[in-house]
Amino acid sequence: MQRPSALLKSAGRPQIWLGANYWSRSGGPLMWRSYDGEVVTEELRTLRDHGLNMTRSFYYWPDFHPEPYRIDDEMCARYADFLDRHQALGMSTVPTFIVGHMSGENWDPAWRGDRDLYGDIWLVSRQAWFIREMTRRFAYHPAVAAWLISNEMPIYGSPPGEPEAPRERVASWAQLVVDAVRAGGGSQPVSLGDGAWGLENSGYDNGFRVADSAELCDFLGPHVYRMEDDAVRQHHAAAWVCELTGTFDRPVILEEFGLTTDFSSAAGAARYYRQALHNSLLAGATGWVAWNNTDYDELREQPPYRHHAFEMHFGITDATGAPKAPLLEMRAFAEVLREIDVARCRRADTDTALVVSSYLDTVYPFTRPEDRPYVQQTGRQAWIAARLADAPPALVRESDGLPDGARLYLVPSVKQLLSPTWFRLEELARAGATVYVSYSPGAHEEQRGPWYAHLNRLFGVRHLLEYGLVDPIEDDEVTWTFGRAFGTLPVGARLTFRAAGTADNRVFLPVEPDGAEVLATDERGRPALLRHVVGAGSVVFSTYPIEHMASVTPRVNPEATSTLYAALAAAAGVDRPVTVDDNRVAVDRLVHEDGRTFVWLVSQSAEPLSVKPSLPDGATLVTLDGTETGSVSLDPYGVAVLRLRAER
Repeated sequence: MQRPSALLKSAGRPQIWLGANYWSRSGGPLMWRSYDGEVVTEELRTLRDHGLNMTRSFYYWPDFHPEPYRIDDEMCARYADFLDRHQALGMSTVPTFIVGHMSGENWDPAWRGDRDLYGDIWLVSRQAWFIREMTRRFAYHPAVAAWLISNEMPIYGSPPGEPEAPRERVASWAQLVVDAVRAGGGSQPVSLGDGAWGLENSGYDNGFRVADSAELCDFLGPHVYRMEDDAVRQHHAAAWVCELTGTFDRPVILEEFGLTTDFSSAAGAARYYRQALHNSLLAGATGWVAWNNTDYDELREQPPYRHHAFEMHFGITDATGAPKAPLLEMRAFAEVLREIDVARCRRADTDTALVVSSYLDTVYPFTRPEDRPYVQQTGRQAWIAARLADAPPALVRESDGLPDGARLYLVPSVKQLLSPTWFRLEELARAGATVYVSYSPGAHEEQRGPWYAHLNRLFGVRHLLEYGLVDPIEDDEVTWTFGRAFGTLPVGARLTFRAAGTADNRVFLPVEPDGAEVLATDERGRPALLRHVVGAGSVVFSTYPIEHMASVTPRVNPEATSTLYAALAAAAGVDRPVTVDDNRVAVDRLVHEDGRTFVWLVSQSAEPLSVKPSLPDGATLVTLDGTETGSVSLDPYGVAVLRLRAER
């Protein structure tokens, strides 16, 4: 099964962006009023010398469009100089039109009034005119790599506390403003700059649907700034959103990510950038634009830094222009991208599929809003566990139908699938696949229980539920003991999971086998994991919502679900040519079009590790400079990139 890693192309040539969102340290969002070209050149040169090749830049709307029917020519002249300085250094930039929102403040042109940015026909026409005319001025310039309509328009168009805009209104606005770029002669790629925060990725409807954006845009650009309670989830936060976004068959650019060093030590910032860059590459991203290029200590009296002090220190350089730890990580990443010739690489195929319930991206009648983020939350935890099991999965959205082609289908902690999907899963098992499902009654008390079309028949059990009641997990930990060998787990193997959740979902499903064999029991002798042979394949059923319990447990990863998934992969015959017998290390691969295979080992350990990967017979691992290696040493949260050399 293929995993998407589409490349952005411009004029028929693939584009790999590694850059930074840019405001100069001398002006921040007001830089065009006191434009200093020499500072710009100095800052750009520092980025270029550390391997970066582009920036994302911003037409600060109140300055560039001071009156409804006038564009400021002096501001445009300064922007033209900005473009020339990029070109002189061999760099490019992505102009952003409607700004709009920036760094904790919304910035309106004085003439906007209280008009609706999406629904007021006059104001939409002014936006479209501004976009068309700015495109007409600069579309010819070789330093323009692409166009972005806005910066985080959901926050600008519907500020916190205000109702979200309707989908139809947002989609109509988006169509008109994207058309304005083309009307202005812009042939470069275009996207919205909305952050890819829509229903399909988050479970929350802000009016911007990722599916609608994919119809209009040449690429999709997640913005990711997560506050987490688990280091491994934090390290995969951006990658998970990139993976979800990649299901819409467009190139994925990690358009904004980063951190303020007010919230992180230098060592922590380095770890975060290292993990975000490599994990998102392995999740299908093909461009990275850090937030942002510099710190702003000298602008402490200027909004937004006056009231959002932490916004001063998101820079990858400090306020003197000196590199910070994140820029050094970007330089190392740039070297890896160069050495593997990443524009000619794709993600290795996989035999594992992770099913994403359509209850994430579809509002079904008489369902609750909590159902949607629940799917996102449990799916992310399962995706991380599969990666740590060295079985990185393709995401398959139920909304698109479940394809053939995987040996293992993971359906984690699920309450709701459509009725036909349950029969489709049985069909896949009959054709030879292994289908794994773990029980969950959902996120709340309403219609609490399994919305499964044929639970007893599919899983070879008789459930023992009593209507309206749940069966709580009594202990703080749940231990399974395997009475049968399963995959990599021998008889007597034990897996322990931390119990967590609410009174509605910290529960198990009582069953007795009726055709299924019990693989593992809990500490009270109850069936915990069962296998039901169905046709040429099997259905494996967990009576515990182990992925959900992990997803709501702080500092839990790595945890035992990855060990279970490794066993599932082995039992299903999943092809995993390189594995590590340590669930603190994830293994993944990129394949070059010339046949070379590059292997990533990504550590989630706070301590140094030395691991010896298992390889196909006759194969060896070599460093990128060609040195053969057996054991691999990994620094805390370190990354090793190697090449798999087949038998000669």
